[in-house]
Amino acid sequence: MTENTHPARKPARPFFSSGPCAKPPGYSLDKLATESLGRSHRAKIGKARLGYCIDLMRELLQLPDTHRIGIVPGSDTGAFEMAMWTMLGARPVTTLAWESFGEGWVTDALKQLKLEPTVLRADYGQLPDLNAVDWSNDVIFTWNGTTSGVRVPNGDWIADDREGLSFADATSGVFAYDIPWDKIDVATFSWQKVLGGEGAHGVLILGPRAVERLESYTPSWPLPKVFRLTKKNPDGGAKLIEGIFKGETINTPSMLAVEDCIAALEWGKSVGSLEGLKARAQANADALNAIVESRDWLGHLCADPASRSITSVCLTVEGADADFIKKFASLLEAEGAAYDIAGYRDAPAGLRIWCGATVDTADIEALGPWLDWAWGVLKA
Repeated sequence: MTENTHPARKPARPFFSSGPCAKPPGYSLDKLATESLGRSHRAKIGKARLGYCIDLMRELLQLPDTHRIGIVPGSDTGAFEMAMWTMLGARPVTTLAWESFGEGWVTDALKQLKLEPTVLRADYGQLPDLNAVDWSNDVIFTWNGTTSGVRVPNGDWIADDREGLSFADATSGVFAYDIPWDKIDVATFSWQKVLGGEGAHGVLILGPRAVERLESYTPSWPLPKVFRLTKKNPDGGAKLIEGIFKGETINTPSMLAVEDCIAALEWGKSVGSLEGLKARAQANADALNAIVESRDWLGHLCADPASRSITSVCLTVEGADADFIKKFASLLEAEGAAYDIAGYRDAPAGLRIWCGATVDTADIEALGPWLDWAWGVLKA
């Protein structure tokens, strides 16, 4: 194949966006259950479907009974800000940032909540020193940095005897890695990442220490209704609103999005549940890594394989600036060979290719020659 010859085969599903991500293989709208549509989410059928969705998430995540799962507004951002606004302020805070979303949580803690956090930063492609974290503080971090392709390697750095709470934005990490739930007090994610679900809804996971914080601490700032997780007892104390974690959502959810998520979760069970989803993501990441290693003009933004994401894989392109990457991605989109693979706008210029479980490895393999083609066109 010469530089400007079109490859013979295209990815069957060229959906490599890092969110919303590819739908599960075989997905079709006509496969969704529709009995709950047009019904109140507070009706028996609505509560049952929301509860079933929560039960499936618990099963696939292998989440212990000690942890509660709630469906909340505002995607992962809404879920994480709900956690920050309701629980922070009881003790000092440490925030970790090595990509744009982590920096967003720094901004919330510093400028919105005015907490004067300790900030541990690292450049895109690297992790801060995890051993420098003071666990007498509440600690905020992203499990998998979607915009940098860098993840924490494991949970060993999280202290068992921590005094503060661990807050993990895990939106690109759940269903792709083993999460040590005994180390996590608060976790959030959204359906549109590894599950390939629809946006607008977030998931909030609370461990027992987080519930204790909610019931024993009242922040000094006002809370909007969609953030309120507790109610007053007759004796004046606070009590967790347990209904939120049984499918009684704070505000009206999209039952179509719920049914979409249920379909994705049922697909996840059909491919081996958590182990199957992890294996699919790892196979995709391995296939992309083989492509990168065989091309001297491609590289990984994250040099350390131990902390390299296997879902949102961020690549460097030799000599590329933002304009080059825009043209590169546009060429592939116009050919129907790859959609939405330009790196995040705040990240260093490069490519970002989603390798989560809903992508087929054969499509990653088929992408390689098309990357060569686009490179050849722009370098000709």
